[in-house]
Amino acid sequence: MNFIDSKFSIVRNQWIWGFSVGAESWNGRLAMLSFTIIFLCELIFSVSTLKILGLI
Repeated sequence: MNFIDSKFSIVRNQWIWGFSVGAESWNGRLAMLSFTIIFLCELIFSVSTLKILGLI
């Protein structure tokens, strides 16, 4: 990995509001975290998430 690649990865992982280079990375990370939390809630309570929230 050269200097340009390491500089790009640092910029890509920074938390910058709005449209930025790292926005797609953060969106993906937060989506994976949300999916995991929802999956664990459904697994623990044996009820769908919509039912837990009272939407069904």
